[in-house]
Amino acid sequence: MKFQVFKDGKVLQDFDISGAYLFGTDGIAVRRVGINFSDGVLECGKQNSESAALVLLWPVKGFGRVLLPTTCLPEKDTSYNLNVELARGRFMQIINKCEDWAFFEEDGLGKLYEQAKDLFIKAVQNISDMPKASILADEALEKAFVFGEQIALFEADKQFRQRGKERSFGRGSLGCKVNPVLVDKQAYLTRLLDLFSYAVIPVNWAKIEAEKGKYDFSEIEKCVQSLRGKRIGLGAGPLLRFDKKYLPQWLIQQKPSFEKIRERAYRFISEIVGKYSGRIRAWTVISGLNSRNFFGFNFEQTLEMTRAANMAVKSADPRIRKIVEVERPWGQYYAVEQGTIPPLVYMDMVVQSGVNFDAFSLKMAFDEEDSAVYTRDMMQISALLDYLKPIAKSFHITGVGIPPKRQSGQERNDNDHKEAELPSDETDWLTRFYKTVLSKPFVNSVVYSNLADSVENQNNPNGLLNDKFEPKPAFHSLKEIQKVVLGK
Repeated sequence: MKFQVFKDGKVLQDFDISGAYLFGTDGIAVRRVGINFSDGVLECGKQNSESAALVLLWPVKGFGRVLLPTTCLPEKDTSYNLNVELARGRFMQIINKCEDWAFFEEDGLGKLYEQAKDLFIKAVQNISDMPKASILADEALEKAFVFGEQIALFEADKQFRQRGKERSFGRGSLGCKVNPVLVDKQAYLTRLLDLFSYAVIPVNWAKIEAEKGKYDFSEIEKCVQSLRGKRIGLGAGPLLRFDKKYLPQWLIQQKPSFEKIRERAYRFISEIVGKYSGRIRAWTVISGLNSRNFFGFNFEQTLEMTRAANMAVKSADPRIRKIVEVERPWGQYYAVEQGTIPPLVYMDMVVQSGVNFDAFSLKMAFDEEDSAVYTRDMMQISALLDYLKPIAKSFHITGVGIPPKRQSGQERNDNDHKEAELPSDETDWLTRFYKTVLSKPFVNSVVYSNLADSVENQNNPNGLLNDKFEPKPAFHSLKEIQKVVLGK
């Protein structure tokens, strides 16, 4: 598959392809693909001739660089026009979601769509004139992007407010991960209790069992004691993450068999869950095993570790709520990282194999330094959740943080799209994100990743409070969300 790439009607000679990948008609990233750019042509070499869609970072005026897909395309001898195919991909997603949401023209939005559609039709009609077609396609994509964002937000706001009227939000719908270093500061604690009704205490096996068989629960104990007697639900975890920095060094150095790893993990879980039985109401049992697998577990071992970890929690506290966390839920890591499993495949196999757990969480950490978490727009976020809806489990959204501007694409010229309501700042982005995910009836809670700025996050200060624990605008934005969620 080859694509000719244009900017302002001229063939591009330099193009950043970081984050680019292909996915097939089943929605799963395609492996063993070589993607290269040279002399204005982006070429994708794959192992088979099946149709596939290309996803890459693409500049959209008013939004910045966003990961966008084409439709699934067959191979052909000549080059596709990338600008046209990205516009086509956006239109296809709009058509699908309008059908799913039974969306009809509201508040004049249909006019914007008609303008975008007319431009796209002209682009297709002029496909033999590649530069002209690319200019028309770029204009169509800009308008289609604004329209797609607006209908996604229209649908989200409607469903979000309906959930509020029906009182279908649980008390723990608004959560926050607590910082053990700051949790005993009165100002920090006051702000936490003012906004959130659910607190998640972080767990790091590497720190707690730095020496084999010896457990240091001081950080967790500090959090539990600081929050004791307060009107806030407590969760904790993840208990297990098979990323190197969360694994005890003694375990790594032993180069243990799978059975030994499972045994030590079971013992660790039993110790910590047993100690806090009755005080922690929910545990994130295991996280990211779909995409971060330091020991290289095979498919069966991945499933067995997930099962064993949940069994350990149940044995230690039969009444506790157990959550399995999935990282990088769009799944493009599968295209390049060996020993990984696509998100939906992992979730489906966990459900179908009868693992005893209560809910999934999706880690949507757009603030991470990771090409797999480049910011998507609200239509893509909403579409992903709709795609996962058939899984017969409730969901929690975790790892939430305001994206860095270089990733989120929030910088824009204030003259761009004056007629359109765009995500102009971090406060607006956060409001839109919360409404989008909480509009889904199967989403039980959203957990913000970081309440206050601190030394730990100085490179990306996405806290809701500054380092003096004073509220930023985003804090007040979530207070408005709280009014609907808690009926205040």
